[in-house]
Amino acid sequence: MISKLNLQGNESLLDIGCGDGKITAALAKILKYGFVYGIDANLEMINFAKKNYINHESKNLTFEQMNAREIKLDQTFDVAFSNAVLHWVDDHVAVLKGVHAHLKPQGKILFQMGGKGNVGELRTVIEQTTQETEWQTYFKDFSDSKYFYDPEDYLKWLPETGFTPLRVDLIKKDMQHQGKEGLKGWLRTTWFTYTHQLREELREPFLDAVVNNYTQKVPIDEQGKTHVGMVRLEVEAVKI
Repeated sequence: MISKLNLQGNESLLDIGCGDGKITAALAKILKYGFVYGIDANLEMINFAKKNYINHESKNLTFEQMNAREIKLDQTFDVAFSNAVLHWVDDHVAVLKGVHAHLKPQGKILFQMGGKGNVGELRTVIEQTTQETEWQTYFKDFSDSKYFYDPEDYLKWLPETGFTPLRVDLIKKDMQHQGKEGLKGWLRTTWFTYTHQLREELREPFLDAVVNNYTQKVPIDEQGKTHVGMVRLEVEAVKI
């Protein structure tokens, strides 16, 4: 993703959904003569990023808590970047309008997020697991807030919000992990909307149930790897 930005080193960049700040800090090192502004809705993540990446050498790096649907900053940017975040956001039109208002003329966006059909088999297994007798009480009236859109959605939204599409692609990927423990480790850090429905002592047993159910449906291969079918939506556009 970073290589696709074709950065020259003097750009200003907005990182939407910067999380723990690791990638944002890496971008700041590339943009030695520019600056990087990382935003995330999660205050805990922002505090972690500030603690670990803001120092006397990081004069071109800033972190701030902010909702992607309500971007309000004094700065304008050459580039708006987002990686593996926007599938958590329901209103992408609001995101695009906010980004447009904070981009310089001919400013560029590069977004990658979960796309339509992402983790289809795994999602089915997780939903089925929540309905098992042991777990169904904890997931009554539960709804998982992930929004997987397709290229047609963005090809409509981009012109409506002041952008010229350059590329809007669905990209299929095979995510691999080392055995059941590797898969469980990834689930633990990315499917917390489910695990946080449970008391802490029940989270690991629930993940074990999901992993066992999934590997029965999609077996571990001869190299001991698990496989999860991923679909990424990648969007590249320029401000009109």
